[in-house]
This record gives sequence, C-alpha cells and structure tokens, in this order.
Amino acid sequence: MVRRVTAYRTDIPTDAVEPTRHPDAPAPGFVLPSHYASCFGCGPAQPHGLHMRIVVGTGCELTATFEVTADHQGAPGLAHGGLLASALDEILGMLGHLTRMSCVTARLETDFRRPVPVGTTLYLSSRADAVAGRKLYASGEGHLDASDGPVAVRARALFVQVGLEHFTKNGRSDEIAAISRDPSLITHIGDYTVGP
Repeated sequence: MVRRVTAYRTDIPTDAVEPTRHPDAPAPGFVLPSHYASCFGCGPAQPHGLHMRIVVGTGCELTATFEVTADHQGAPGLAHGGLLASALDEILGMLGHLTRMSCVTARLETDFRRPVPVGTTLYLSSRADAVAGRKLYASGEGHLDASDGPVAVRARALFVQVGLEHFTKNGRSDEIAAISRDPSLITHIGDYTVGP
C-alpha cells in the first residue's frame, strides 16, 4: 500500500503571518558571532566544524559562505550530504537573531540538486518566510562558487521557539557548568540571548 502525504510540516499554514524583523535585530552587514563556541556550524572551538561566517541581510534574511574541505567529504572528493544539511540548518536557525525567537529545529527538508566538490565555496542564503505562534517557517539554498551560481542544495524548515530552560534541562551537565563558569562561551547580542 502506498501512503500518500498531502501536507508537510514545513508547509506554511493559512493563519501564519509575515515575519517581523525585531527593532533591535543586528543591522544589515553585521557578521553574527558564533552563538556557542563549541557549535559544529559556527563555533571556533570545533577544529573540523563548518566555521560559517553568517552575515545579516535586509528584512529577515541571512547569507553565509562555507568552504568545503577534505574534512567535510562523504564520497571521495564530494561533500557529505548530511553535512550540507547541517550547513543549511545552521543558517536557517540563526534567523532567530532577526526575529528574536530562540528556536530549535523541528523539521528540515533538504533537496540535493548538484554534487558539491571538495574545494568549493558554497554561498548560502536563508529567509524567514512566516510565523505562526511559536513556529517559525524558513527556507534557504546553497549556490556553487558564487551567490548567483548553480543551486546545489535547497531546504525548508520549521523551527519551534523554546525558552532557555530547554537548553539547561536537556544539555550535558558538563557543558552547562562550563557556561556557568565562563558565560563568554555563548553570545549575547543586546538583551537577547541565543541559548547554548
């Protein structure tokens, strides 16, 4: 029996509204700091991490570049698909800096369009598409070697807003204790904290 799916959780519901850029959001051109030093996507403490440089755009949009190295390969000479999904998850999740919603990924749908060779620079973009209550709907894509280069990967995502207790209750106690001792491990932008 074939199971037919008529709707996806990343489909924007009819009661959703256009996202609003928070008045205290970082200005266009601002390079977002790593939200957590040990984050695989943006943290400087990860030697084989993605080390993404994420830049604030206009409205509720972000851009980033990601240098694909031999540490990121799956098949010989090609980026691992799960790693590409991680890069998109990172830039999509950072949209919370613009909407002031501390969110976690609830669903990520990724379409792989072209192989991404080692040595490639992937130009990523993300945008907040809609908000419905605690839900943030977003989409993004990655282009090969230029911001207008061929599309290699696309994604749609659903994020759910959570409080700081989500991280303190579910995170590893050693990591939470380290942050308590050294709060500089997480980033504060204005009065808004993106959780560890």
